[in-house]
Amino acid sequence: MKSSDTDILIIPGWSGSGPDHWQSRWAAKLSTARVVEQEDWYKPSRQLWAPRIVEAVRAATRPVVLVGHSCGVSAIAHAGALLKPGEVAGAFLVAPAAERAKRSLPGMEADFIAHRRERLPFPSVLVASADDPYCTLEEARELAQAWGSDFVDAGESGHINSQSGHGPWPDGLLRFAGFLRSLTAVPAKPIQDGRAG
Repeated sequence: MKSSDTDILIIPGWSGSGPDHWQSRWAAKLSTARVVEQEDWYKPSRQLWAPRIVEAVRAATRPVVLVGHSCGVSAIAHAGALLKPGEVAGAFLVAPAAERAKRSLPGMEADFIAHRRERLPFPSVLVASADDPYCTLEEARELAQAWGSDFVDAGESGHINSQSGHGPWPDGLLRFAGFLRSLTAVPAKPIQDGRAG
């Protein structure tokens, strides 16, 4: 599968992704990518963020691939409880925030702190850093196991954001392209009358 075959939904975390963040760059560079906007980037809430993702998924016209960073990864996991198998082709999950890190963020809603640990209803890969201040490799591996995600150790890469020098993040784009190629058996999005398209 190529990026042009998919609707790529970018899911930022707490405070959103600034203009130099790789998520913002991907949204600008990839023709079928767009950021799923949240009402308040400084108040992550399971009750608000997860349904917004589900709404964007169901409005898509091509197979959907989700791209989450930090608390956006948590939002995708929460949305997984509301999505049916086949609604999402796959998810590329980067630098999740551990529960202890989420507790320290101002504005964090209590319902968002605990990770949903059930297997995701779509293929996924989780990319984590060995020196991420918000999540250890061990914590990230545990999440990958719970979600059924393939795990990628990105070495010492900080929080894999613009502050850690990952504005363009070309290696991430290569990994994402490889992940897309692995997504082959994806059902077509249904058309309006419910028949397969």
